[in-house]
Amino acid sequence: MFTVISVMIVGLCVGLLLRHRRLVFVPRVITVLIWLLLFLLGVEVGGNSDVINSLGSLGVEAFVLAVAGVCGSAVLSWLLYVFVLRSVRRGGRRC
Repeated sequence: MFTVISVMIVGLCVGLLLRHRRLVFVPRVITVLIWLLLFLLGVEVGGNSDVINSLGSLGVEAFVLAVAGVCGSAVLSWLLYVFVLRSVRRGGRRC
């Protein structure tokens, strides 16, 4: 845990030092690193026999959580849209 926090603090310091420079390559590096992390996560999960053996029940739970998350986000987004639309129609401030 100390290592993770140390790496984050070092990254923060480097970011503060380089904030006025134009680093156009950073988004591409971040994308590649995210893909690499996802690949390594897949390798780790695929190599864990406990996870593979209980994939059926884990898959159902993951599906239910994903559907509930999407439905909750959709409902709350719609409510926010209605609230903002009502505010704009009443002559409220626009962002």
